[in-house]
Amino acid sequence: MVKQFVCALALYTFTTAFVSANSDGFTLSSQDISEGMQLSNKHVFQGFGCEGENISPQLSWENAPEGTKSFVITAYDPDAPTGSGWWHWVTFNIPADVMSLPANASQEGKMPQDAIQSRTDFGNNQFGGACPPPGEMHRYEFTVYALNVDSLDLDASASPALVGFMTQSHAIASDKLTAVYTR
Repeated sequence: MVKQFVCALALYTFTTAFVSANSDGFTLSSQDISEGMQLSNKHVFQGFGCEGENISPQLSWENAPEGTKSFVITAYDPDAPTGSGWWHWVTFNIPADVMSLPANASQEGKMPQDAIQSRTDFGNNQFGGACPPPGEMHRYEFTVYALNVDSLDLDASASPALVGFMTQSHAIASDKLTAVYTR
């Protein structure tokens, strides 16, 4: 059992180092959000006591490493009081020739052909905006992953954890923007 754990830890450490080493130059940017900024009302959820516009932000990425065959985009709140965070958006099988998503792509049908929006912790298959408990500041991590496979063999019913597992198994680079929100 200890040997299996040590092997798994070594594989994880190698994979993490490999993804980090290959992410030089691979960058995520946005016209709507930036590192450390407070999200605007347009990126806040409509429901659960929040009254936002629930619009997914514009995202762009560049300098994908050689061997990139597809991308995954996630939005995750590690501060949610669940013990496991909160998945706000999970999109995979974005073709390698796509380098951006327009604002509100999630709800307006502007996703690239063949891209799949998976189930979120809101229970739907589209972007769900920020909505922390009153008085708490939460971080919202928008991440793009470059994968070495054309597609993940999953469908829209896949859980965020399963998409995450498959993504980490095939990621060759990633970059992240972390915004914050409090109400």
